[in-house]
Amino acid sequence: MQQALGSSQHPADQALRVPGPRGEASRSWASPHPVDLAVVLGPMRRGAGDPAWARTPDGAVWRGVRTPDGPGTLRLQARPHEAVVEARAWGPGAGWLIDSVPGLLGADDDPAGFEPRHPLLVEAYRRWAGWRAPRSRRVVEALVPAVLEQKVTSTEARWAWRDLLRWYAQPAPGPAPEGLRVPLSPAEWLRVPSWDWHRAGVDGKRSRAVLAACRVADRLEATADEVPRRVGGEMSAAERALRSVVGIGVWTAAETLQRAHGDADSPSVGDLHVPGLVGHALVGHKVDDDGMLELLAPYAGHRQRAVRLVELAAAAGLVRVPRRAPRYAPRDFRRM
Repeated sequence: MQQALGSSQHPADQALRVPGPRGEASRSWASPHPVDLAVVLGPMRRGAGDPAWARTPDGAVWRGVRTPDGPGTLRLQARPHEAVVEARAWGPGAGWLIDSVPGLLGADDDPAGFEPRHPLLVEAYRRWAGWRAPRSRRVVEALVPAVLEQKVTSTEARWAWRDLLRWYAQPAPGPAPEGLRVPLSPAEWLRVPSWDWHRAGVDGKRSRAVLAACRVADRLEATADEVPRRVGGEMSAAERALRSVVGIGVWTAAETLQRAHGDADSPSVGDLHVPGLVGHALVGHKVDDDGMLELLAPYAGHRQRAVRLVELAAAAGLVRVPRRAPRYAPRDFRRM
């Protein structure tokens, strides 16, 4: 039987949680699979200038996190040859962060039943056999930057996330790298004035969607312990909760589920680039959303796993997508 989520003793955990001074905790987690922090946690990072993320020269990954217990800083460093991850955390949320490490690194994700058929997926699965769907269990933290990415370039969205956190987010506790910030709480997002949304380049539709989600944040966060499972094509409870918020559609819900809930079966339908990438990788030409879903149908239950492997293969140069259109020019809403 699967152990309760959030427990300090995970089935794969062979080490022990070591309490430190007030507001500090550490643990060594023995993973059942190889862990590449950059590969697993890459989707959590919102661009090179993300104030809630840092990677130091020693290879450690640092995250500022707004936990249910308050702000916290998490430092992770892998010992790949031993399949061990060393974790330290500081701040009021330190204990929660330490308990969250296995799930964050994919221990709740079960790849059983995923059988890659296409040669590219076979090779990608061989290269990144240790990839698991990360699960932060922080719904609003995953949702807000996804909303900022709606209908704009990733550059525009990352500018907005960076600026809003630099203006309003508190410094991460403990010996965090300079500039590391803790994402805003729902109450803090609700206090951001309209003119600063505009100054950050966020139009009214996106800012209203963020505010609508933050008003029902408790209901959204209550789904964090659910690993989404679809039955007969129906939406999971977590997806229904997300999509009940005005301004949250299928794409934004999927982007959130992938990160907050560790959903390995929610591909980003409606994305400007993902269907084309999947099409070029699996059939050699661009496809639309329907075509992507048809290609992913044999991997039901693992469709986002297949997409992530395609993305990793593309980043490694195994997939070539011809560029046939000019780059989309970012719009500056601050001048409107």
